[in-house]
Amino acid sequence: MSRAFTKETDGQELDELPERVVSTHRNLVTARGLAQIENKLRELRLGASDARARDDRAELARLERELRYWAQRLGSAELVPSPEDTQTVRFGSQVTVLDDQGHERRYLIVGEDEAEPRDGFISYVSPLAQSLIGCVVGDAVSISGHEFEIVAIHQPAAENA
Repeated sequence: MSRAFTKETDGQELDELPERVVSTHRNLVTARGLAQIENKLRELRLGASDARARDDRAELARLERELRYWAQRLGSAELVPSPEDTQTVRFGSQVTVLDDQGHERRYLIVGEDEAEPRDGFISYVSPLAQSLIGCVVGDAVSISGHEFEIVAIHQPAAENA
């Protein structure tokens, strides 16, 4: 076989993982979100230490990329205290809405990294959150052809703040 079609490597391709894309939005976080970032960094540091000990270069490269991403997220995090006001929807509010199918849903508006829509944590940059922010009980918003009426605004539970 011609050497033109072979590739000699010294393992450097492992170090060339593309960087994770960092959002251009402000990195607003709740206290819960800040704790999640700090925990993630601790886990990644432990994993990187373990990968170094095992001489697992591929895993180490992956973990170091994650460490750079999460360190950047921690450095840019803007902690937003839980809102005291339950009159108006804002970042950190927990909102109960009634959808056009008659289902009641509860959402907590959080930072991008802590969003888990299936669990009711929606990013403040999501279309639904953007529509809800600034609204009061009784207001209705329309998203993707669906109506949502705000039926309550709550202070988030302490573990979610």
